[in-house]
Amino acid sequence: MGETETESRTLVESVRDGLAGELERDEDVLVMGEDVGENGGVFRATEGLHAEFGDDRVIDTPLAESGIVGTAIGMAAYGLKPVAEIQFLGFIYPGFDQIVSHAARLRTRSRGRFTCPMVVRAPYGGGIRAPEHHSESSEAFFAHQPGLTVVVPSTPHDAKGLLASAIRSPDPVIFLEPKLIYRAFREDVPTEPYEVPIGEAAVRREGTDISVYTWGAMARPTMEAAEELAGEIDVEVVDLRTLSPLDEETIVESFEKTGRAAIVHEAPKTGGFGAEIVATLQEHSLLYQEAPIERIAGFDAPFPLYSLEDYYLPEPARITEGIREAVEF
Repeated sequence: MGETETESRTLVESVRDGLAGELERDEDVLVMGEDVGENGGVFRATEGLHAEFGDDRVIDTPLAESGIVGTAIGMAAYGLKPVAEIQFLGFIYPGFDQIVSHAARLRTRSRGRFTCPMVVRAPYGGGIRAPEHHSESSEAFFAHQPGLTVVVPSTPHDAKGLLASAIRSPDPVIFLEPKLIYRAFREDVPTEPYEVPIGEAAVRREGTDISVYTWGAMARPTMEAAEELAGEIDVEVVDLRTLSPLDEETIVESFEKTGRAAIVHEAPKTGGFGAEIVATLQEHSLLYQEAPIERIAGFDAPFPLYSLEDYYLPEPARITEGIREAVEF
């Protein structure tokens, strides 16, 4: 067998490649959303797709999130596979009712007669100096709802492969794209379509002293903190990649090896998904725990503007401090 052909890609380029690959592979797949067509998307995640696949497959919609999601649900029930883009996660709330009341329940409501093979894509998170409503990290809202899959890639390779898996899923997927790292770095990504399994976490760095769980844009500063502590504290970094379904096996296995844990996420601390990780470890591995579990998160305040944005987001120094506190207890 020959070597797999690869290209150097950013995360947003991998999203675009993933969409193009699935549009080419399956004629039932279509892309829809505000400015996704001729404009190529506000972040250029759909650049060139309209010219390549036409009006019937890459559809510009009105600025109406409830209408975008509701139309996608109808398309999915009919048998199509819509990929609906919400321009920023903070704008999704008008469509939230459609997602949790209809998309998530269609299989159950119809007793299996219908499924809802749709993906809702949304850039999310802070760090790009955006105005109000543009920097939300509300992934916990969706992970709480049975019937929804919630995926958050942190690398270009995973973005393309997880997006393919999401589009091929028979049930609705919330696909959150950390816009802070859309163009932050590159890596070699296979040019041909491929899948990264949904529901499998990735151990990004092996260690023996503490397990640090994270996802999305926070994976990079967490890795930086782990490398900074090398020689002092041996940090294991676990990138969840999928919040629902949650890879409890990998989470628990890591904790039972290290006995200590920290969780890093940029959403507010109270009610954030980190609390679910803590509960999972308490339920399955309490007797392995050697210290309180640390949560390194955003503050319980609306996401700030501009000058305070860097202070709000967990960065390597704050992550390093939290890891030390968990280990030195």
